[in-house]
Amino acid sequence: MKKLLLSIVCVFLCYNGFCQVDGNYNYSIGIRGYSLMQMPKILNQTNSQDYTDTYLNGFIVKINDNQISLRLNGNYFRKDVNFSNQCDNCEIAVGKMTDFGFKIGFEKSISYAKIQPYFGSDIGFRANHFSGEIQTANPKSTTAPYNVDAEKNGFVLAPLLGIKFNPISQVSIFAETSLDFYYSYERQETTQQDAGNTRSFVKYNKWEFLLNPISIGIQVHLVTRN
Repeated sequence: MKKLLLSIVCVFLCYNGFCQVDGNYNYSIGIRGYSLMQMPKILNQTNSQDYTDTYLNGFIVKINDNQISLRLNGNYFRKDVNFSNQCDNCEIAVGKMTDFGFKIGFEKSISYAKIQPYFGSDIGFRANHFSGEIQTANPKSTTAPYNVDAEKNGFVLAPLLGIKFNPISQVSIFAETSLDFYYSYERQETTQQDAGNTRSFVKYNKWEFLLNPISIGIQVHLVTRN
């Protein structure tokens, strides 16, 4: 019986030593391989609740201190888009959307096991820009198409939950979900396609709540602690 108990203790100690995975490294760098994101609303977009697939669009750098890590991360995404504006049968917007931002925050691991749940929060800046043309969706309408340039810049606060898997001590695969509380200043400029190229401006301050259901990536841990 004593030998059995001793064996169990030895196995536990060996396992616990192996589990000090990224806690033994000062720095981590990583990339986001895939993210499913909710983008800021453009103009009066009718499908603004839809989600967008993005690939290899972000990076993350972490400074590790035991179970708490300071993190800096950023993302960039650019895509041709088209959507219904005002209502499903009112207008069609066609153009290019650019979204980028950077955040700084923290994450806290609940354990140093091979599979590590964690939670945290980020704070930072986000910008979204759309440039394109608005055309009528009603063939009987006589409304002329017009060009639009819409830009949002603002502050974002993002609580997050995640989980990491460490196949080897130097590498982690992570998946996390977050919610962006986005407060932005929005500027919309429209240019009518008429003889005078009539221009108009509107400005708004808006709150948006943007869910990012899943983000998957890989991290490499650097500089072993002495």
